[in-house]
Amino acid sequence: MTFDIKYIPFSRYGSYFSFSYISKEVWGRDFKVDKEGLYLRTLHGNAKLKEIFLLELIDEYGNLIKPEIIPAPEVMKLKTSKGEVDICFPLPEIVRIKGKKEIGLRLSLGNPYSFLISMKENEWLLNYYASAIQISLLIKSGRLKIDAPWTGTRCTHVKLDILPADDEFELIIKEVNSDTENDEKIEEFIKKDFYECVLYVKREFEKFLKDSILETPDELSTLRQTAGYLLWSSVVKPNGILKRPAIVMSKNWMTDIWSWDHCFNAIALSYKNPELAWDQFMVMFDFQNDSGALPDYVNDHEQYWNFSKPPIHGWTLRKLIENSAIDVKKLKEAYVCLSNWTNWWLEYRDYDSDGIPQYNHGNDSGWDNSTVFIERPPIESPDLSAFLVIQMETLSNIAEKIGKKEEAVKWRERSFELLDRMLKHFLTEDELIPRVSGNHKQIKSMSLLPLMSMIIGEKLPKKVLEKMIKRLKDEFLTPYGLATENPNSKFYESDGYWRGPIWAPTTMLIVDSLKKVNENELALEISKRFMKLIEKGGFAENFDAITGEGLRDRAYTWTASVFLILARKLFQSQI
Repeated sequence: MTFDIKYIPFSRYGSYFSFSYISKEVWGRDFKVDKEGLYLRTLHGNAKLKEIFLLELIDEYGNLIKPEIIPAPEVMKLKTSKGEVDICFPLPEIVRIKGKKEIGLRLSLGNPYSFLISMKENEWLLNYYASAIQISLLIKSGRLKIDAPWTGTRCTHVKLDILPADDEFELIIKEVNSDTENDEKIEEFIKKDFYECVLYVKREFEKFLKDSILETPDELSTLRQTAGYLLWSSVVKPNGILKRPAIVMSKNWMTDIWSWDHCFNAIALSYKNPELAWDQFMVMFDFQNDSGALPDYVNDHEQYWNFSKPPIHGWTLRKLIENSAIDVKKLKEAYVCLSNWTNWWLEYRDYDSDGIPQYNHGNDSGWDNSTVFIERPPIESPDLSAFLVIQMETLSNIAEKIGKKEEAVKWRERSFELLDRMLKHFLTEDELIPRVSGNHKQIKSMSLLPLMSMIIGEKLPKKVLEKMIKRLKDEFLTPYGLATENPNSKFYESDGYWRGPIWAPTTMLIVDSLKKVNENELALEISKRFMKLIEKGGFAENFDAITGEGLRDRAYTWTASVFLILARKLFQSQI
């Protein structure tokens, strides 16, 4: 398989290195480099500047040559009429770059504080302050020209030209840190033949695709491979404060793990790789604080606490239990975490003490700029209560499984109580209407967000559910799926984030909710339109609801995961 480097970065399972082609057209507001092109980047959370090197091909005189870039999971080829350069990640810690024939490679950076020093013959150390990284550059074959003027404290810039000797060169880039656990294996793969390394990675990816990625209909097989590559290559290994392998949302610019995104990746993997799925589910709970809250996002060096994310974790855990056997030890661990998370919402996010939890900002809902939040927060939105009803129901079921009978009864009672309060509080003319916390002013919005409360569809009054389904069809369904803002709204924007574009998680939550109330035909239709959307717009963060164009980050893992989950249902219907 191959993919488009303009949209999808080249990396591998476990690595904090990646290659991205950074262009103004695709990166938009996140374009922060001096020159478009192919960059080696670091994904560590403490890197102020992610870009390490700009890679360019040169001839023997130093003239730039534009290559055709052909990436595959095991190797990225940079082809020209004079020769080619191949790039491979044998292991997460090292990158091997091999040039053939009359082609050389230029690595350049302009950095306010970096320096390059000799370590030993043919090996140099780059201390890159802005990226909080040190790397070694080993010239395995070829000739090196260095342009790195020294000021007495730093290099003004660093430019390295690696030129062929006897029609080839090879460069090995290795991250230098205090972790020596993998040193022997790294040395082994430095000594191996380059194309042995390529074959090793190819087999590793193919095994992951076979053992971890869901089957899809034949006509979606190419998209399945790309989705599988996105999940495989977006894993970073345990490092710093990350204690387990974790799937970042993207290795483009959304390079962290958010407290609801991770749930969809966990579900997609749970069918065939329950261990990795469990790591994805529990990764955020590793950072749960004493009050029970979860951070907004984490990476290997940072936790961000200014916002939270919606409590879809009970719904998610229910899915994981349905999809694979989870032992009692894991259930006990998750039970404590989920209990504390639920209690946090009910105790710390109810300022007016009316028993209805609130969002303090759109970011807390996951729908950052939804029109529900045009009124000043805190906002009581019915979806939040619905998620917690499901979460307490899940806690009751787990309590039964782990022998906590009395707690099972209490969670069930609390779930019923919140459901009753929710219906009395939000229900107006057979609709669940969000309100401002405190004065309980009704919020007039044409956002899809309140309809996410359909997650408890079978518990809703019949008229309420029927009206929700009618509104989905009449107000939000487009040729490509469900818009997040009614296209007729004055606030609708084609690239408005949560004010119009289609998103994968909302699609899956609605499809799942429709199936629970036996609206299978509509669920199938939305799933099919989502497949068409992926075919048109790729695995983007979100999509133009009318044209299907991919928007923002174009290599988003929860989009890949939702595609796999929904495509699985289509596959099952064919066999």
